[in-house]
Amino acid sequence: MSKLYYQYLGTWFGDCMPFGSGDEFFLFHQRDTRRPGPFGEPFGWSLATTKDFVHYKDCGTAIERGGDEDQDQFIYAGSVFEAEGRYHAFYTGYNRDYPAQGKASQVLMHAVSDDLYSWTKTKDALTFTPQEGYDQDDWRDPWVIRDDARGLYLLILGARLQGPKTQQTGRTVKFSSPDLEHWTFEGDFWAPDLYTMHEMPDLFKMGDWWYHIVTEYSDKHGMVYRMARSLDGPWTAPTDDAFDGSAYYAGRTFELGGKRVLFGWVGTKEKNDDRRNYEWAGTFVPHQVYQRPDGSLGVKPVDTLWESFAQFRPIDDLRLKSTDGRRKRVLASDCGDLFSFDAHVKFEEGTRSFGFRIYGDEGTGQSYQYIFKVRENRYLFEGSPNYPWFTNMNIGLERPIELAPDRDYHIQLIVDDSIATLYVNGVALNARAYKHYGDDLSVFVTDGAVELSGMSISRSLKEE
Repeated sequence: MSKLYYQYLGTWFGDCMPFGSGDEFFLFHQRDTRRPGPFGEPFGWSLATTKDFVHYKDCGTAIERGGDEDQDQFIYAGSVFEAEGRYHAFYTGYNRDYPAQGKASQVLMHAVSDDLYSWTKTKDALTFTPQEGYDQDDWRDPWVIRDDARGLYLLILGARLQGPKTQQTGRTVKFSSPDLEHWTFEGDFWAPDLYTMHEMPDLFKMGDWWYHIVTEYSDKHGMVYRMARSLDGPWTAPTDDAFDGSAYYAGRTFELGGKRVLFGWVGTKEKNDDRRNYEWAGTFVPHQVYQRPDGSLGVKPVDTLWESFAQFRPIDDLRLKSTDGRRKRVLASDCGDLFSFDAHVKFEEGTRSFGFRIYGDEGTGQSYQYIFKVRENRYLFEGSPNYPWFTNMNIGLERPIELAPDRDYHIQLIVDDSIATLYVNGVALNARAYKHYGDDLSVFVTDGAVELSGMSISRSLKEE
């Protein structure tokens, strides 16, 4: 089990509906028991709170699921919003048995609270059914904001048109309301025809820009975002329109005290096997979101999480060069299954690749690695050596990044049991690594040279 990232004992962390009050973040989320597998036993919303993303308070069940005959047999994702003198939860009521009965399996529903802990369902008083022409079994994950320009509340949700599930008709649709009680359907909000379905839509403003996030599972299996100067669009894509790779899924954001955090999860792999596919739910991993000068978004470790590591021990500066082939150097041994590593890296003109290896065993040569392929402007996670073929199913475990010689790249690596998270200049990549081959952290370079400075490593968290 992870020592730093959050996962309630005996359950797997599903989609998160974040909220903030005072100096505390509220993580409304689903807990999957995996009996007998993902989505086996129906679930409602559970709640955990944190002030620092290191220590969490379990608050148990927040919204109970309905019975097996009810629309909300499962309570799928939604959002929490404060307005009109109380807290509102808009959620997806899902009944897996309804399609066989000719009824919509997914319907938007509503609950209210005065304290964020105790919730009362409004039953059918505020139920949104799938609109004509849309798939009645893919209609979920509502998100609510205040549209101050129009003096209305805006609710968006993920949907798709009727038709074969393979058709790329995923879209975000919208409703508006003057009072959170009377809603008007306004059609499509963003319909790019890029994905088969939009999940977990998010919408927020930072500075002069609006940002719209969706999660998709038919292209790169991850989160993408678009940006616009107004809610009416046009919604344009930055050069890198993602936050992480395919292991990180279904994130939503919330801003509190000037800090906007992305609340996503890193999925487990089937049978905890590196060679198998990722599955639904896993472990909560936060990213802190920031805005670059051009308006695009970057992510970094949440400051309080990074600062929770104790006794950062310096590692001497290093220059590693190879004129023909690869050279590597062990940076630290006895790293254990929880550590963080900080470094600044520059590479020389002509360098082919460089990277870092974790859980390395010098005797067998086995490890996992983050490799930066300079000529391809990307970095990826993989097993090394990839023998016997293949040791790690890593489709989608890569990120684009502009790699230029003599430029400074700030590396921040967190390894927590089977989860590895690497940040470099605002670009993140999470992955699962189940085999603990050894305890070495090393660096390598191929056909070129790298310089590492400001290196340090911590192998433990600060004591309470």
